[in-house]
Amino acid sequence: MSSPDPTSRILSLEGMVEYRAAAAREGKKVVLTNGCFDLLHRGHLSYLQESAGLGDLLVVAVNSDASVRELKGEDRPLNCEEDRAYALASLRCVDAVFVFRGPTLAEEIRAIRPDVYTKAGDYTIDSMEGSEKTELLACGAEIRILPFVQGHSTTSLIKRFRT
Repeated sequence: MSSPDPTSRILSLEGMVEYRAAAAREGKKVVLTNGCFDLLHRGHLSYLQESAGLGDLLVVAVNSDASVRELKGEDRPLNCEEDRAYALASLRCVDAVFVFRGPTLAEEIRAIRPDVYTKAGDYTIDSMEGSEKTELLACGAEIRILPFVQGHSTTSLIKRFRT
């Protein structure tokens, strides 16, 4: 299902729903994760590799530029959503990428209905956003919190660059 051209793996939500339907017809287990992925670093890469190992296809939802600004502040993102999506789609472990616009991923979870959903270990099931958790439980997705790679975060990288 993957193409070597990264841009062909960056989909709209509608394209992602079609991609998911094709995967379901083929009996493929879809793993969904999401994040800002502003500067890819070892923590992200380890987390994405581990997420990919939990199913047949890894789908990454990338926060839009506007939602990154809301979450991280006016000086973020450092890379625009198109560039962040392209970088993720260029990774061998990532099968499809889409940008989500809202403050939460609830609508997209409802539309995609992943088999597995992963979050990095700086989250817990209790700290997950409520509507996202509700949609994941409604579609029967397995929720996995993966280990956080200590010492690797975009925020710490930015602090180090600025000093």
